Amino acid sequence: MEQALDKGLKAAQARFTGGLSPIALAAAYSDWALHLSSAPGKQLQLVEKAVKKTSRLANYAGMCASNRDTTETCITPLPQDKRFTGEAWQKWPFNVMSQAFLLNQQWWHNATTGVEGVTEQHENVVEFATRQMLDVFSPSNFAMTNPEVLSKTYQQGGMNLLRGWQNFLEDAARVNTGKKPVGAEAFEVGRNLATTAGKVVYRNHLIELIQYAPTTDKVRPEPILIVPAWIMKYYILDLSEQNSLVRYLTSQGFTVFMVSWKNPDAEDRDLGMDDYLSLGIMDALDAVSAITEGQKIHAVGYCLGGTLLSIAAAAMARDNDKRLQTLTLLAAQVDFTEAGELTLFINESQLTYLEDIMWDKGYLDTTQMAGAFQLLRSNDLIWSRVIHDYLMGERSEMNDLMAWNADATRMPYRMHSQYLRQLFLKNDLAEGRYHVGDRPIAISDIRAPVFMVGTERDHVAPWHSVYKFNLLSDTDVTFVLTSGGHNAGIVSEPGHPRRHYRMQSKTKDAPYTDPDRWWTQSQPTDGSWWPALVDWLSDRSGDPVDPPSLGSEGYEPLCDAPGTYVFQE
Repeated sequence: MEQALDKGLKAAQARFTGGLSPIALAAAYSDWALHLSSAPGKQLQLVEKAVKKTSRLANYAGMCASNRDTTETCITPLPQDKRFTGEAWQKWPFNVMSQAFLLNQQWWHNATTGVEGVTEQHENVVEFATRQMLDVFSPSNFAMTNPEVLSKTYQQGGMNLLRGWQNFLEDAARVNTGKKPVGAEAFEVGRNLATTAGKVVYRNHLIELIQYAPTTDKVRPEPILIVPAWIMKYYILDLSEQNSLVRYLTSQGFTVFMVSWKNPDAEDRDLGMDDYLSLGIMDALDAVSAITEGQKIHAVGYCLGGTLLSIAAAAMARDNDKRLQTLTLLAAQVDFTEAGELTLFINESQLTYLEDIMWDKGYLDTTQMAGAFQLLRSNDLIWSRVIHDYLMGERSEMNDLMAWNADATRMPYRMHSQYLRQLFLKNDLAEGRYHVGDRPIAISDIRAPVFMVGTERDHVAPWHSVYKFNLLSDTDVTFVLTSGGHNAGIVSEPGHPRRHYRMQSKTKDAPYTDPDRWWTQSQPTDGSWWPALVDWLSDRSGDPVDPPSLGSEGYEPLCDAPGTYVFQE
């Protein structure tokens, strides 16, 4: 009863904290404040910086007052900060406002970093949380201090603010009733999303396995099995007709299978990582092998699905299971020591808090996951939307990727706890402590050649972290770094404008090259990386043969693609 009381209290508290542990945040700020209070040298340095920045701002304000057409600045924002790039921000008094904000932001960065004695985890948390709080007060977020909003308000007689208020009420009503964002109704799975023809040829409690119909007279004998992450619906790899990776691979003469994960509910609270491995990947491999009469398999894993696929490949190598012809990992990590700002939410206090939240329901709710990811890119995903939708009174046109992103999934209690503790917190997989069955596995046991893809602006799986597979593996690795982020960089079809990628191959006997040196040695290539993947797979495939049947004895087609699990809310 006492344990239930503690967990229930934290679960109720989490509704007001967005799933973030207040104790973890307080511990980080206490560590920082106590060490700063005992560092008079750092304090003097901060006072000196404050005086210099104040003087610099005063001089700048005086210059702007005497010459209001000046385009000079006293501080330049970071390249990714686009809030003050408009021409209106270069005019008085808004240029002084933006410069004051940026100088203040820089001072707080100096104050929250470089304090001796503070743990790296706590320093990162304090710097991140302080930056988030400062961003709330950016002059771009308020109508009276945003010149672009003021201009539109003047031109439209305030109608933009009226439309913005209507947008806000509409969005709030949709959130409260569980409806999808405005415009998502124009995209429907099976109608204009996930329309590649195929059949569900296998179903268990956790997955449906889709086999796609061939679109060429001949196909490569080795099939492709795609394992997406269960944190997302599978059809990000089968979006619209023009940007479907599945459709592209079938058009290039490959037989493609796709795992479609069930959206877990409270009854699935005890599903663990072993269940996702056995019911997900191993059952799918058995089905694909039976349908294609024992052909070796090109396995493709995306994000969390790629991590699980790496675990499966290492376990298969340990057990002398040689069914994998190649391994392709898309924005997938096997070492989590450099997993970016997502690790800010990973410590003992935060994980205990998260487990108590999941204990209440049996799963991690979609809104809590979405909130964490939005915080990582608050300027892009939160404040830019506030300005555009509520102050400018406009609506961004919904696209297929945005509609998919709104179709979120849940995470079962046991699996999510094991994943965060064993992989993120303890880094068991990279350090040889992760067990499959009764024995540990090692990434270095994998012998299948590997094609890896990282994305330049990935905030979920930073490419430096993805690249660490090279350090742990003992096989041939072709590493590709493509433009874009975690999702848009992967959904990068041929013909997509302003796309480029870098690619280099390394044999298993070649010396290790660190990621920064790899970058300088790799030349960018314009266009999509998809054709490079097809060429790589073709070089490791047999001569084309007649396509296999859809399903086989023991794996009779159950229904048409996209199946039934994808529709679970």
